[in-house]
Amino acid sequence: MARVTIEHVNLTVSDPERTADLFKALFGWEERWRGPSQLGGHSIHVGEKDAYVALYSPSKEVAPPLEHKKGRPLNLVGLEVEDLDAVERRVIDAGLEPFSHGDYEPGRRFYFFDWDGIEYEIVSYA
Repeated sequence: MARVTIEHVNLTVSDPERTADLFKALFGWEERWRGPSQLGGHSIHVGEKDAYVALYSPSKEVAPPLEHKKGRPLNLVGLEVEDLDAVERRVIDAGLEPFSHGDYEPGRRFYFFDWDGIEYEIVSYA
């Protein structure tokens, strides 16, 4: 079977600029694009050459305020890093709280919630 790669993920957030800045600080990602979305609202794309995260915020006129309930519709976003400890320090520096540290096969990990209640799992297989 042919290899499949996730090219991008689109997340709805309350403040795309703030979340883009977080991803740049945590992972060294670059901004790839920003502008109005096709259905109203605003998007910022951050990531690397071959993959990115689209951060979308709907227009206040089009959508009600964001409501996030863990697991609906997304359980978490998992991201692999080389230096888990360095990324954890940057999460703390951003004012967010790491939790559920684990060191079991196949790697070490921790989790955190962003300001919108989106959960992230940060894992290292190093």
